Amino acid sequence: MGLADGNGCLSKKNADALAGTNLATCENSTRVTVVFLYSMRTILIPIASLALFITCAIAADEQLEPLPVATSNNAVVGLKVSGQFLVYSMTGMGAKKNWSAVTNAAYALNVKYNKWTAIKPVPGSGRLGAVAVGVKEQVFLLGGYVPDSTTGQTIISDVAIYEPLALRWYRGAELPVAVRDAVAGEYRDRYIYVVGGFTKAGPTNQVQIYDTLTDKWSTATQSPGAPVFGHAGAVVNDSIVYIGGAVKTSGKPAFAISDEAWIGKIDRKDPKKIEWSKLPPPPSTARYRVAAGSSDKDQRVYFAGGTDKIYEFDGVGLDGQPAEPSYIAFAYNLKANAWETIQQNSPNATMDHHGLAVTSDDLIVVGGMAAGQKVVGTVEVLPKGK
Repeated sequence: MGLADGNGCLSKKNADALAGTNLATCENSTRVTVVFLYSMRTILIPIASLALFITCAIAADEQLEPLPVATSNNAVVGLKVSGQFLVYSMTGMGAKKNWSAVTNAAYALNVKYNKWTAIKPVPGSGRLGAVAVGVKEQVFLLGGYVPDSTTGQTIISDVAIYEPLALRWYRGAELPVAVRDAVAGEYRDRYIYVVGGFTKAGPTNQVQIYDTLTDKWSTATQSPGAPVFGHAGAVVNDSIVYIGGAVKTSGKPAFAISDEAWIGKIDRKDPKKIEWSKLPPPPSTARYRVAAGSSDKDQRVYFAGGTDKIYEFDGVGLDGQPAEPSYIAFAYNLKANAWETIQQNSPNATMDHHGLAVTSDDLIVVGGMAAGQKVVGTVEVLPKGK
């Protein structure tokens, strides 16, 4: 039996055994002015003479280079690798907005040099509803679902881990409960919390914890809120904050928007213990698939876009009416224990998100659906403050 599984993805055990192996030779060579092997350099060491021009361009139009392919429902996370900030966009759906447009493509953006690079695709089938978290210079892609031509779906328990410096994917221990459209975040650069989401039995309010050090899962104090999926939030310092999502109804449509918002305080001595409290409603009516990310330094969880309607993956609501994105960006300030409105009218509103990247200065929203349910590849830079 080889080191890779049927999807060509290393197990965590075998990946650890190969930790010192240089897998860059599996990639294609790239020629710019100087020829070098396609390795992490294609992301971390772009042409210095281009940098000044690009930096000026970013300041002028508040946008970064678009994704190579327009993508919605993509899992997005920002991560520092070797001192440089990278934004990862993985999986999602293309412009056709049907099951055949679902992809396993993955890309990395070096923010400093404004350059996207295609990385190895996520092992296995393309998926929707996955979430991404960055821990110790690695990207963790969790859960999601694979739709088919009959409007069915397979919810997956897969945990795929990407090592940027080695340019490889390997497998982590699977989610105990397969889930899609969850909220996820990192704690102490070790633990990953997966909150709620949609399981094979329907929406849940369970909290699953993955220990990246031991490659093991455990269960934490579940949220007292309604079981939801498609909600948005993140972990910041010792707190989990999330808003909205879809809740099950007894009539038609089968799901409705939740007006709840919750904060959970993680016990520093026992990460499985969480003390939950209800928050007042956020300053936006958009509560479904809002882009969200956090900053421990800022003591804030940031939110942008999203919509106030539950919809199918083509952007049409369960009531038959099209969903439209919100133009509001806002944050929850843990220090002030209050909501803050950042922008009332963002220039390019989008929805259908799973995460946003937070830099020291800005928020970065990647792809999504714009007005008219159009799948876009725009990379929008939003300010952190008013």
